[in-house]
Amino acid sequence: MRLPIALALLACLSAFAAETRKNVLLLVSDDCGPRMGTYGGEALTPNIDALARSGVRFDRAYCQYALCNPSRTSFLTGLRPDTTGVYDNAKEFRKVIPDMVTMPQMFKNNGYTVGRIGKLYHYGVPKEIGTNGLDDPQSWEQVWNPRGRDCDDEDKIFSIGVGAGSSADKANGKTGQILVGSGNYGGTLSWLAADGTDAEQTDGKIAAQAISFLQEKRAKPFFLAVGFFRPHTPYVAPKPYFQSYPKDKVELVPDPAADRASKPQVALSNTAVANYGMTEDTQRTAKQAYLASMTFMDAQFGLVLAELKKQGLDKNTIVIFISDHGYNLGEHGLWQKRSLYEDSARVPFIIRDPDSKANGRPTRRLAELLDLYPTLADLCGLAPDKRVEGKSLRPLLERPDALWNHSAYTQVDFGAINAGGKKKAATPPERKVGRSVRTERYRYTEWNQGKLGVELYDHDADPGEFKNLASDPAYAPVVSALKSTLAKGTN
Repeated sequence: MRLPIALALLACLSAFAAETRKNVLLLVSDDCGPRMGTYGGEALTPNIDALARSGVRFDRAYCQYALCNPSRTSFLTGLRPDTTGVYDNAKEFRKVIPDMVTMPQMFKNNGYTVGRIGKLYHYGVPKEIGTNGLDDPQSWEQVWNPRGRDCDDEDKIFSIGVGAGSSADKANGKTGQILVGSGNYGGTLSWLAADGTDAEQTDGKIAAQAISFLQEKRAKPFFLAVGFFRPHTPYVAPKPYFQSYPKDKVELVPDPAADRASKPQVALSNTAVANYGMTEDTQRTAKQAYLASMTFMDAQFGLVLAELKKQGLDKNTIVIFISDHGYNLGEHGLWQKRSLYEDSARVPFIIRDPDSKANGRPTRRLAELLDLYPTLADLCGLAPDKRVEGKSLRPLLERPDALWNHSAYTQVDFGAINAGGKKKAATPPERKVGRSVRTERYRYTEWNQGKLGVELYDHDADPGEFKNLASDPAYAPVVSALKSTLAKGTN
């Protein structure tokens, strides 16, 4: 009789252990810089602000690549872009590292119920909303791809951008021209103050599906990843959110006349024509739309967290909020992403672990998005893939001012050019690759290993990154030291 009793007791203990393991709720926004109220920004984000007050807010967290697919691949694998080989929005990382155990896959392999709702791996927006995009099936058990009326209202969307040199642009003689109503709503500045309710929009449907997931009773712990599409272009939100930002109250960023002149031309490639040639009035409208879509996303975010609390799951669930990268709204004349300046590289990053001693306190220690994977593994007592390159942030969840000698690395690649900018059939294409390192005080950037330009900014004196000090003889020792630091974090 003793053996059956012992086995029954063991089964009960195992079940108890499973029930007490922490759940994980990962909420990801798209193209969302740290412009929330909690970060001192102008966006109205009461729900994200509330999470920051109850968790640990990382004030200086950075993406590893300022573009969707490379960044998402990086933080979901815990690997740097040079390791994944993903530098654009088309490549799948499994073609380079087919046996990599991703962050959600780690939870799946350890008995968690693992689900994805919306955009986690890359989707083309808005064309691939409602599909699997570049999803990784090995990462999940359950997936949902909601699609809202924003996908059906595209004919109402206003769009402005610059002809990028596509075959269609070249055929129509539009390369480098300002294009209005181009129809490429994911790659241009585009927006719509939408009719209808929150629930009809894609992000509203994503929140509803997340609520449904949280309402289900399950014996196993869960890892749920919820990927909102906003505020990615097109900036679509119901009209009331636009009304929260009267256009005459929207402030444009400082634009010193000498700013762009002091920077390498390649560093400004993403918006070659400053501010897309927009008038100040149009810039205000674009910024109004971006902020409106941020506040709309925050409202959906709040619905999910309210349901988590309603179900009593908040006491045993680690909640994380991040974005895939930051975003430029006119800084240095740049808009959108793919720059190596603070506004594009820096991201919101909040972790609320119910057991964290530091909840309610921010940290200014440097963090990287790829640190998320090893951090969650550490908090949940799991073993990440041995190839993971990030570091656990757990010490900062215990003590935000802990000694922390780390730097943050970000990179971009603007595609192929020929050396000297001239077409030579015998000359292999040269990439416009920028690599940047952020330290406690400085940002140092090299373009093509310095051949196309070098940048140095002192954040103690110049947080706006207006004055490039790279050629200042007084900073030669700093440049030399940071050149070595940069080499340590990139290949």
